[in-house]
Amino acid sequence: MSHPSTARLLFASSHPGPTITVTVLATVIAAAVGHPVWLVVLVALAVVAGQLSIGLANDWIDADRDRAVGRTDKPVAGGLIPVGTVRTAAYVTAGVAVLLSLLLGPVAAVAHVVLVAAGWVYDAGLKRTVWSVAPFVVAFGLLPVVAVAAGFGGAGGGAGGAWPAWWAVATGAVFGVAIHCTNVLPDLLDDAATGVRGFPHRLGLRGSGVLAFVALVVAALLVLGGQLGGADPARGAAAVLAVVGTVVVVGLAAVGVRLVFAGRPTRALFRLVIASSLVLVVELAVAGARLVA
Repeated sequence: MSHPSTARLLFASSHPGPTITVTVLATVIAAAVGHPVWLVVLVALAVVAGQLSIGLANDWIDADRDRAVGRTDKPVAGGLIPVGTVRTAAYVTAGVAVLLSLLLGPVAAVAHVVLVAAGWVYDAGLKRTVWSVAPFVVAFGLLPVVAVAAGFGGAGGGAGGAWPAWWAVATGAVFGVAIHCTNVLPDLLDDAATGVRGFPHRLGLRGSGVLAFVALVVAALLVLGGQLGGADPARGAAAVLAVVGTVVVVGLAAVGVRLVFAGRPTRALFRLVIASSLVLVVELAVAGARLVA
């Protein structure tokens, strides 16, 4: 059997699920507000570089801890790739993210650098504290700022506005809570064995699980309110889609809560959040100019 390539192992070490999800969210928002194609691509490249750096830093910093608990899903912990290679890749992708961010204009650049820094702060140690949820709230709250403000004060955007609507920022921040809690749940026992007691760990399986799916419903309701409220509410098919999307997310959240009370902290919970994010992506795409304040 051939050994996986270094590129493939690095991708596996980058937490590809969250990386792809966040990149898709940013790309859809940037396209929805009317940015030109080249600027949408630039947003996507900057965001994916930043997310790759955060994921790679996580696996590099946690290498010894993951090895101690026998994490077979981590290439570094399994000895398939040197820690130094992952560390170098984390620094390189972080540098690329910063350089690309500078091309987005000052507003989006600052927002994205802070977003990436929040991820690195989490990796570096905040994940072990009660404040572990804070980087997720900050990062996901800033994501709409990066996508909407791209080009403002710099190369020029397409929406004619500099800031996202308040409900888009609030949706991101609340969604960050759901992502953090469900992503941590399957690792509660391993984390306890290695001294990690973040925000979800202190709430416990049921507390953090219920909070995650309540946050998911709140995010869906914020998007619904943003679609149907304001001076230019969605009408016709767009309004129907907004309502249907909310109903779907609420249904997925109900399934998640049921799994939580069944005592099964599996990756299925995180997959439900990812599925919900895809529904929200469609709604955000339909929102278009309503995403701009």
